[in-house]
Amino acid sequence: MTMNDTSDGSGDDSTLPASSRIRARIERSKKRFNANDNIAEFIEPGELDELFDEVASKMDSVLKSLVIDTSSDHNTLETGRRVAKMYLNEVFRGRYVSPPPVTEFPNAEGLNELMIVGPITIRSACSHHFCPIMGRIWIGIMPNQHSNLIGLSKYARLADWIMSRPQIQEEAIIQLAELLMNKVSPDGLAVVMEADHFCMHWRGVKDTEAKMINSVMRGSFLKDPALRREFLSLITKQN
Repeated sequence: MTMNDTSDGSGDDSTLPASSRIRARIERSKKRFNANDNIAEFIEPGELDELFDEVASKMDSVLKSLVIDTSSDHNTLETGRRVAKMYLNEVFRGRYVSPPPVTEFPNAEGLNELMIVGPITIRSACSHHFCPIMGRIWIGIMPNQHSNLIGLSKYARLADWIMSRPQIQEEAIIQLAELLMNKVSPDGLAVVMEADHFCMHWRGVKDTEAKMINSVMRGSFLKDPALRREFLSLITKQN
């Protein structure tokens, strides 16, 4: 697919904004592009830079609609560009880049005991209000002789890639669980997430104490109550 493809396949679309070209490619492929989806495969070289300029310009328009004098106010003079950089290169980066490289090693020693990684600090943003979600994740792995092993830091990198998108917590840990099941192929997988949601702290009910905790269990963690209790007991001791 080239930048000269149009949304209907009939001519040159190089004059269209990058967002329109990317959207057209996704729609032609009949793929989903929700807030928490990764769309890196549809972005061509140089288009992220174009997206940056486009988002910065539109963010300036938002500030103008909020009646903020970005021409005279030295504090907001470059805010549109700062926000664009933050969204594309940092807090929503997981939408626009491919997954981090992860080297997988065979389970040469046939390890089959419970492994726990965590707490991993995660940062995301609520897809309803774009307010921060700050929290921790614990991952439990029950490998078998056919499982792949990955380095400890790679769990954190994969979690960051999933969380660096507009998310809701319930869907985020399901995405992470599915990614890890595909990478590691364990007998069982458990993911627990505990997070503060600033859409509750900062607005609405303004409750600064409430947290959300949820879990996803797969395979032996779902079938074996004793294993599940062992995992939950061990991560509770870390709090």
